[in-house]
Amino acid sequence: MESPFALNSESHGRIRARMEEQMNKSMGLSAAFAVLLVSLMATGQERDVVKPQLLLSEVVRGMPKGESQEVRVLKASFQPGEKTMFHTHRFPVTVYVLEGTFTLEMEGREPVAVKAGNAMVMPANVKMTGHNHSSSEPLQVVVFSVSDPDTPFLDPVHRQ
Repeated sequence: MESPFALNSESHGRIRARMEEQMNKSMGLSAAFAVLLVSLMATGQERDVVKPQLLLSEVVRGMPKGESQEVRVLKASFQPGEKTMFHTHRFPVTVYVLEGTFTLEMEGREPVAVKAGNAMVMPANVKMTGHNHSSSEPLQVVVFSVSDPDTPFLDPVHRQ
């Protein structure tokens, strides 16, 4: 007597095809679910990741070429009407304005006014002075400098 569970080859083929079809659907759904899960995780992580905002990008010449460099970050506060001495820098220097408006006057060039939240690169070997032309508002800047080690931050220039 033949078992009620015995399958002929035709039934066996149909069942096998159905199982493969179900497996393929399951694998497809599993893959889609995995992609969705990874996407949701990445999106969730992105919310907690700080994305820096580019403030300034400039190609400059005259950077130090030695084996090592000295990086300096300085903060300067100007009261209304104050200014720097007339000077030069041996290498480009970047200034970022925290508060107020920084006005850079460079020999042979038009003055440049940089407002809070903005930055500029001051060129090397150009005679200059920085001003707070406001009569009432203070000025605060952060200055970033890269130079050969032990190089003075600025070189005073005597006006003639």
